[in-house]
Amino acid sequence: MIPLKMKKLILSALGICLGLGAWAQSSTDTSSADKLGWQLAVHSYTFQRFNIFDAIDMTKALGVKYMSISGSVILDGTNKFGTPTLTDAQRARIDDKLHADGFGNFVNCGVVQLPADEAKSRKVFEFAKKWGIGVLVSEPETNALDTVEKLCKEYNIKVAIHDHPKGHSIYWNPDAVLAAIKGRTPLMGACADVGHWVRSGLDPVECLKKLDGHVICLHFKDLNKYGPDAHDVPWGTGVSNAKGMMEELKRQNFHGAFCVEYEYHWDNSSPEIAQCVKFFNKTCDELVAEK
Repeated sequence: MIPLKMKKLILSALGICLGLGAWAQSSTDTSSADKLGWQLAVHSYTFQRFNIFDAIDMTKALGVKYMSISGSVILDGTNKFGTPTLTDAQRARIDDKLHADGFGNFVNCGVVQLPADEAKSRKVFEFAKKWGIGVLVSEPETNALDTVEKLCKEYNIKVAIHDHPKGHSIYWNPDAVLAAIKGRTPLMGACADVGHWVRSGLDPVECLKKLDGHVICLHFKDLNKYGPDAHDVPWGTGVSNAKGMMEELKRQNFHGAFCVEYEYHWDNSSPEIAQCVKFFNKTCDELVAEK
């Protein structure tokens, strides 16, 4: 049984999304993003208080064509499951919903654990292969990097190293990511969580410049201020220089996914995400128009 409070949250969120639907469908022309080789995706962690099926519906209502999936998901009720441990039947249920709503495969999955124990990491790669996921987002320990590289090559699956903030991850600074991938397969690179750089006091545009040629995907964000207690705001309204980051990624000829991981107003973030979608598409139009 779904608790009454959760039912109310779901109904409220879906109602908001449906209200946004007509606006989103008429204002999310992605032709410019397509020309740039960019995909705007909603990361399911954004809707972590809802089950994955409702998260898919909420993403569709925003007019976004792509999704990435978190390292854990709710299927029914409130229990979370580790995504790489989902059974074939559970994955099939999610696939049925994805396809019914017009989505293809998830563009990436993570953050997932990739330990030095090859057998344990292999299970995660095998899961990704079965589900048609080409990018795993992870923060492997340094003693796991050789194992990760071996499995990347064997499965032809990319690993994008994610950066949690200073004090929470060895990868908080892009220099650490560069050191981890130095001399390794190009299947290993960065998942640039630009919001965590701001929380760590780093300039996200300068961080992207350091990672030139090594960005596989992004958890794209704009924050209200620098510092560990900063929170998400609609793109283009915060301190992160969202347009400047997109300009830099165009300069790098980046091709890949901008994943919306909106970690604020958890029960009612769709109106603000809709503003992010509008900003993204408007900025893509401007970037394509530039000579």
